[in-house]
Amino acid sequence: MTLAAGASAVGSFMGYKGNMASARQAQAVAEYNATVAENEAVLLARQSRDQQTALRRQSEQLEGSQVLAASASGVQLSGSPLITLANTYFNTEVDAQRIISAGNAAQMNKEAEAALSRAQGSASAASFRTAAYGSILTGVGSQAQLGVQQDMLGLQSDYYKRQLQA
Repeated sequence: MTLAAGASAVGSFMGYKGNMASARQAQAVAEYNATVAENEAVLLARQSRDQQTALRRQSEQLEGSQVLAASASGVQLSGSPLITLANTYFNTEVDAQRIISAGNAAQMNKEAEAALSRAQGSASAASFRTAAYGSILTGVGSQAQLGVQQDMLGLQSDYYKRQLQA
């Protein structure tokens, strides 16, 4: 095997190894990014729950203040004061449902981001693996071409030797 053939073989092998390492790295980066997005989804769920808790606590304090104010004025909890308390309760529930909805949407976005990251990582890894196999095929093709060139050179050399002898 000539020096060129050896260099071609080593080059194609190194290209294969490099592309396979890149494929593994692309997959690892995608998995890391997906894990980060999933962790962020968990944090968003906690944040949503904490916001709901804070909202309900504030609402309970408001309801207590309303009951106290109505009782201190000597008004019974019926009619307008009762409607005010009911409105406070229902408005709190509407706000809590908005928080839940927004939290769910944010979580779904993060979960989709994680899935997309994994899909992109798989696609990148597949691309690198294809390039790795291409490196091997290119090396085999180069080897074949070098072999043909060497055969042609040998035939030409034999022809010139015969011409000189004749």
